[in-house]
Amino acid sequence: MGKRQHQKDKMYITCTEYTNFYGGKKAEIPQSNFRRLAFDHCSLSLQPFEYPVCTSDGHIFDLLNIVPWIKKYGTNPISGEKLDVKNLIKLHFHKNNDGKYHCPVLYSIFTNNSHIVALKTSGNVFCYEAVEQLNLKAKNFNDLLTDEPFTRQDIITLQDPTDPNKSNVSNFFHVKNNLAVTDPDEEKAKLDPSYHLKTTNLETRETLLELYKEFKGDAVLAATMKGPEKKKTDKLNAAHYSTGQVAASFTSTAMTPETTHEADAIDDNTVRYQYVKKKGYVRLHTNKGDLNLELHCDMTPKTCENFIKLCKKNYYDGTIFHRSIRNFVIQGGDPTGTGNGGESYWGKPFKDEFKPNLSHSGRGILSMANSGPNTNKSQFFITFRSCAYLDKKHTIFGRVVGGFEALTAMENVDADPKTDRPKEEIRVLKTTVFVDPYEEADAQVAAEREKAQKAEEEEKARAKAILPKNVGNQGPKVYHQGVGKYINMATAVKRSAEEDNSGPSTSVAAANKKVKGRSGFGDFSSW
Repeated sequence: MGKRQHQKDKMYITCTEYTNFYGGKKAEIPQSNFRRLAFDHCSLSLQPFEYPVCTSDGHIFDLLNIVPWIKKYGTNPISGEKLDVKNLIKLHFHKNNDGKYHCPVLYSIFTNNSHIVALKTSGNVFCYEAVEQLNLKAKNFNDLLTDEPFTRQDIITLQDPTDPNKSNVSNFFHVKNNLAVTDPDEEKAKLDPSYHLKTTNLETRETLLELYKEFKGDAVLAATMKGPEKKKTDKLNAAHYSTGQVAASFTSTAMTPETTHEADAIDDNTVRYQYVKKKGYVRLHTNKGDLNLELHCDMTPKTCENFIKLCKKNYYDGTIFHRSIRNFVIQGGDPTGTGNGGESYWGKPFKDEFKPNLSHSGRGILSMANSGPNTNKSQFFITFRSCAYLDKKHTIFGRVVGGFEALTAMENVDADPKTDRPKEEIRVLKTTVFVDPYEEADAQVAAEREKAQKAEEEEKARAKAILPKNVGNQGPKVYHQGVGKYINMATAVKRSAEEDNSGPSTSVAAANKKVKGRSGFGDFSSW
């Protein structure tokens, strides 16, 4: 009898025994051709998407890429099955202040390992945890953002970390069969020799110049010869610093050598805004009355110009105030009426303009709504009371100077406590611009430029008048052709004859004097 006689009488099996002896687990065969596509990339172009849409099986495409594909092939690029444009679902991704995609409910940032789902009815994209906890477990089948009803079948899985084969590029139908849609504009651009040249150095430009001389009239080749266009500078937009082209071309062989310093050109808007000295005045005609607004164009010129240009464009006509909170603010300026839309006059967000002497103090302050720093577009809000904690977060660009009765009527409209949306519609009927200081500034800048141009022309005319008429014709007298044509040979011969008759040359006398001086130390008078 031993102490360890029952040592192997275990009531379980080890992992090694299960793997090697009982055939339960098979070794994984590594997939060498596995290539995973990121969630924010189009499954057709394999590039980051701009206008995302998806199919019912959860494959994401860019609208600009999938529509030409369907017109040409009429199939799904992933599976090869039939697909129609009507079956595509528009997706609404949300970004945080850092520009990263995130869940609009839990604010968790999406990664390639996140479980991402979308709702077929609204197209809103959430993380699966939010839908599971707030919809499925709570049996609340309403969209978490728009409150639209949906069913369990409307939940589309865009990315499942437990199913990586769904995003395996090697399994895509268009990759296996090497199918693609050729863009006619890109094909035309490839005919241009400069299409494949990102930068050209001096030697390349000289070679192309020789080719252009041999093949005259080749407009396509001539296009490769063009260097970057230089912005014209004048008295108004010339900066106190240079373009830096001289230093850059000195240290880089890819740039054309520059030997003269030129003043850099200041942005045109910066020049214009220096001449804006007045306030702007706009009236909003709403269904609750008129609001007269005074705009601080002299302090926040970019923001005020955006607002005035949008008003002149009738951008705000027919828009609603989609958010109203009593004793706080009322917000509008979104043509979609959802609070997620709107574009600036320039089509892209512009920077904040914070001023220390402008504060959200008092009733009727007009300020820009944003989704983070430097994300101003078209939405704005008007305060119902002081909100000093909004300073240096939102750009103040005006105030209400008339129509406080209409503002009070807006505040008295009841709003949904969940969404802050007014129960009764508050709509901007139209806008009227009374004073636009930017038109005066543009006229003043044009007059200053014309005045400077005239002064420059007068200086050139004055300089021409001072120069003598025959300056360009004067030159040395030519006596004969060939080498030494400017020397008068007759004068030279006469001078040499006189030197021969006059005795010893001056050089010999000088030599004698030097020899004579070397006989003793002397009195140092020659030092």
